[in-house]
Amino acid sequence: MSSKARYDAVVVGAGPNGLAAAITLAEAGCAVLLIEAAETVGGGCRSAALTLPGFVHDICSAIHPLGVSSPRFRTLPLEQYGLNWVHPSVPFAHPFDDGRAAVAERSLDATAERLGADGPAYRRLMAPLVEAWDALVEDVLGPLPLPPHHFAPLARFGLRAVWPARALAKFCFRGEAARALFAGLAAHSVLPLDAPVTAAFGLVLGASAHAVGWPMAQGGSQRIADALAQHFRAMGGEVVTGWRVESLRELPPARATLLDVTPRQLARIAGDRLPAGYRRQLMRYRYGAGAFKVDYALDGPIPWKAPECARAATVHLGGTLDEIAEGEREIMRGRHPERPFVLLAQHTLFDPSRAPAGGHTCWAYCHVPHGSTVDMTECIEAQIERFAPGFRERILARHVMNPAAMERYNANYIGGDINGGAQDLRQLYTRPTLHQPPYATPVAGLYLCSSSTPPGGGVHGMCGYHAARLALKRMGAMVKNSDGRCRSPTERSASGL
Repeated sequence: MSSKARYDAVVVGAGPNGLAAAITLAEAGCAVLLIEAAETVGGGCRSAALTLPGFVHDICSAIHPLGVSSPRFRTLPLEQYGLNWVHPSVPFAHPFDDGRAAVAERSLDATAERLGADGPAYRRLMAPLVEAWDALVEDVLGPLPLPPHHFAPLARFGLRAVWPARALAKFCFRGEAARALFAGLAAHSVLPLDAPVTAAFGLVLGASAHAVGWPMAQGGSQRIADALAQHFRAMGGEVVTGWRVESLRELPPARATLLDVTPRQLARIAGDRLPAGYRRQLMRYRYGAGAFKVDYALDGPIPWKAPECARAATVHLGGTLDEIAEGEREIMRGRHPERPFVLLAQHTLFDPSRAPAGGHTCWAYCHVPHGSTVDMTECIEAQIERFAPGFRERILARHVMNPAAMERYNANYIGGDINGGAQDLRQLYTRPTLHQPPYATPVAGLYLCSSSTPPGGGVHGMCGYHAARLALKRMGAMVKNSDGRCRSPTERSASGL
């Protein structure tokens, strides 16, 4: 790279948030350099042939209700770059030992009807959120809004969102099917279900199933990242891969530098440029539980006891509400449950392009204590076999990733934490520190744009979007033309900048 290269902004990290930040800056006319340590863009949004040739597996993220809902992504012409969403008829299913399954249909009314006596309560809980989904998601996927943009839907959400998920499920529902269905949703929080705000995860994910569905990217999650990168390049953005940034001193001059990294990495990369007090706050940031993941190449579809599971791309395996809650609580105590809650995705039932003819893929993971070294492969397979006898006979090959492998794959996954830090009550909106706005650092022109800032984990790009908006606001007249847009590289060169 020429030492004379000049940029308005440099973004480090080309995951969904880094890509969203880079696009937002480029849309304003800024000259932007995007740097990625890996050889491909995507971060937690990549796909590869992990097991056998022709079997495409999503390395991390796999199902994308927040991706299709994202206020940032919805404004972008990603379909022009080959991104197509595949919508299973059933967003998710939750099987039980007796061969039955609770199912979330796309239709809220159909789901309520399947829940029998708990149907009216489920409808009352979800209907206000589904009806106000577009307004709600704008506030939920933003910094803590004071006041919120849409007070009524956010207020209705907030009254229930602060509850522990187990308490809300038992308060609202009498039957085990509805309780377990909600528990599976809330367990995406990677928190004990007796912790405050875990209900928020169940409410958001449940409402999204009926409002927008739980789609997958045809051909693999990599298609999302590739479409974002192509759009960024089409606007004149520059992408450099294979460059692991170790220090801010490596970077070319720019008016704004945005880092898609976690607090521990920010402290290392910025070094003594950060005030000592802020560095101490970053080092006190709490990372959450880890993930242990297994990808399978199969010679046929999973043989579920409950046939309804074959209609869903996502299946939650964990039995009853109390079983799931106890298992997740054990993890927070540093233990490994014998029957962990398993999140499973079966893409090839709906996207046959991911495997050779007759073949299928299975994506499955469970939560484990932070930094765990315990092999959970047998426990995961036992849980799948519990609800799908004969599953093991379908396995052609497997690929295992423990927390250490997760962190090697993506340096943001500290200890296997795929959410960029614990998303509990203390760190849900005050991440990474109490410093406001959360995307800014005490160093002028240096910003954090990762999932360690609000609204946290997920493939939605909103952390990067909000950080870039703040950077543009603070860059102000230094780089803007009279029409409010940043000067293009040609304009800046002509003006001697």
